[in-house]
Amino acid sequence: MSTRSPVVVVTSRSFGSGSLACEQQLTDAGLRVVRGSTTHELAELAPVLAEAVAWIAGTAPVTDAHLAAAPRLRVLARYGVGVDSVDLTAAARRGITVTNTPAANSDAVADLAIALLLAALRGVPAGDRAVRAGSWQPRRGRELGRLTLGVVGLGRIGRGVVRRAAGFGTRLLGCDPYLDPVVYEVLGVRPASLAEVAEQADAVSLHAPGGTRIVDEDWLARVRPGLIVVNTARADLVDEHAVAAALRDGRLAAYAADTLAGEAAGAGSPLLAADLSDRVVLTPHLGAQTVEAVDRMGQGAVRAVLDVLAGRRPDNVVTPQLEEAG
Repeated sequence: MSTRSPVVVVTSRSFGSGSLACEQQLTDAGLRVVRGSTTHELAELAPVLAEAVAWIAGTAPVTDAHLAAAPRLRVLARYGVGVDSVDLTAAARRGITVTNTPAANSDAVADLAIALLLAALRGVPAGDRAVRAGSWQPRRGRELGRLTLGVVGLGRIGRGVVRRAAGFGTRLLGCDPYLDPVVYEVLGVRPASLAEVAEQADAVSLHAPGGTRIVDEDWLARVRPGLIVVNTARADLVDEHAVAAALRDGRLAAYAADTLAGEAAGAGSPLLAADLSDRVVLTPHLGAQTVEAVDRMGQGAVRAVLDVLAGRRPDNVVTPQLEEAG
């Protein structure tokens, strides 16, 4: 393989698929773009990683073994927000700068959260299936503006959901242990604990980071019957078996999500059961999939690569020691 130009490995499916010529920006800068396995299969990636000076990575794991296979790598630009799948300690140890694009898809994900909530409230997917089957029997839903919505996690996306829901006249509860109390007042959100959200909300939208189970059997035991839960964050926030049981006994009216546990391994989820199809609304990671978000993520990743290779400090550094040094 030729090494005439420095190699940028791209393993994100949607990089460059928006309206902007992100890949062209890299080639115009004298770099050679090589597409690699989107699942980050090491055996497939190793030959191109051996030459790479930069890596624009998708959501699949980036381990120490991946980084060991890339001795020339100077920057890993995570195409998106989450970096929990990246071994940041190993990257820091190897002097590799890791960045992400935290604000790029916030509006897109907030839009989808409201779309899923409305679809669940009004039974849109079930209604579509009924009409296609020849049934025009009306199904009664609920109005978002008459409900109390609990938003768990008030970062960029959670705040975006708050702004959108406020436009409907929705009463808002917020749960975020890291938020300054003054911010709740500015947002027009009443602070609440997780238990209070369960007991008082008609619908809940999850926007917390992964790694902590929020919706489990104990939490579901507190909810008001008929609750709707929306999850556009991480699958591990939810005990799917407990959610399936709560849907069947009426504690939950609906569950809507952009993610499922075990999806990468092809494992079956209890939420895919046929008897729950009218109460479960699912989308295949559509959160960041807008033209605008794809462009913003692409531009953020390209800028990070070009900055590091030019000796400049990029925005949104998440590598531990580099973050502290900045």
